[in-house]
Amino acid sequence: MPWDYSEKVKRLFFDAVAGKAGTHLGEIPEPDGIGRHGSIACGDAMEFMFRVEKDQNDPRKDRIVEARYKTFGCTSAIASSEALCRMLEEKRPTPIEALGIKNADIVDYLEGLPQQKLHCSVMGAEALQAAVVDWARKRGVPIEDLGIDPVQLEEDEGRIVCRCFNLTEPYLRRKIKELNLRTIAEVTAATKAGGACGSCQNEPGGIQDLLDDIWGVRHVPEPPRQPETLKKAQRTPYQLAKEIERVIEQVVRPRLEAEGGDIEIVDIRDSKVFCKLKGTCASCAGAGQTLRLVVEDTLREAVDAQLRVIEV
Repeated sequence: MPWDYSEKVKRLFFDAVAGKAGTHLGEIPEPDGIGRHGSIACGDAMEFMFRVEKDQNDPRKDRIVEARYKTFGCTSAIASSEALCRMLEEKRPTPIEALGIKNADIVDYLEGLPQQKLHCSVMGAEALQAAVVDWARKRGVPIEDLGIDPVQLEEDEGRIVCRCFNLTEPYLRRKIKELNLRTIAEVTAATKAGGACGSCQNEPGGIQDLLDDIWGVRHVPEPPRQPETLKKAQRTPYQLAKEIERVIEQVVRPRLEAEGGDIEIVDIRDSKVFCKLKGTCASCAGAGQTLRLVVEDTLREAVDAQLRVIEV
C-alpha cells in the first residue's frame, strides 16, 4: 500500500537524501542545543541540533540561525525533520520562541501527512524541546523560563507503558491531552505506542486504561470464552494452524498494513511458523524486530508460547 504523501513531503525527502544544497541532513560541530527522541531499535530515531547567534547581554535573546538533524526512519520522518529545520532557519526565533512550534505546524508545513505517520512530526517536536532544554542548561537559562514544568522532565522518566518503544505513562498522558487523542489507534498514530507487539494496548495500566482515566471509562463487553476443544493442550495440528491464521488475519496483518506492509504464511510445521514479510516491511531495516515483536510475540501470547516465527 503506497502512502499518499504530498508533493512537498516527497520533494523534501528526495532533496535531503540526495544531499542537495540547502538541505539539513548532517551535524553541527559543538551545537548550542542538541536533543534526541525515539529509538533506532524501534525503527524511528532523531537527533536534532541547532546553533544560535548569541546575545551578549541576555541569553534569552539568542537566535537560532542553523539547524541540522540525523534521522533514522521513513520518508515522513526525514521530511518532518527537514521541515522543522527549514521553519527554524526561516523564522530565526529565539529557542524559547521555537518551543511554540508544535507537531501540527510541521504537518501543515508539509501540506499533510497520512494519519499513521503523525508520530514522525511528534518526534521532531519532542527532539526540538529536548534541544532547547539542553541550550537552556548550557546558557544558564532557568527551565521555568521555557514555559516547561521542570517536574514534567523528570516525570517523563516514569513507568514504562509501551515496552517496545520505551514510552512512559507520564509522556503518554501528556501527549494524549495535548493532541486530544481518543482511541488506541490515534495514540499509536501519534506516538507509535502499541504499534509493535500490541500487548500494551489493553493490558492493565495500558493505553486503553490511560484513555479511560483521562477521558472517562468506557464499557468493554467481556470477550466470549473459547470452547474447551480449542484449549492449547487439546489442539490438533489443523486447529493450531487455523488459530495461527486467525490471529495473523485479525491482529497482525492490520498492524503491518497500517505501516504499508503485509505478511504471508508460507508453512506451519509443528511449532514453527514460516513467514514472508511483504510491502514496505520487506525492505525495512527493522524487519527482524517486526517479526519478533509484532508477529512472534503476538502469536505466542494469543496462540501458544512455544511458537517460533522464521523468516523465509
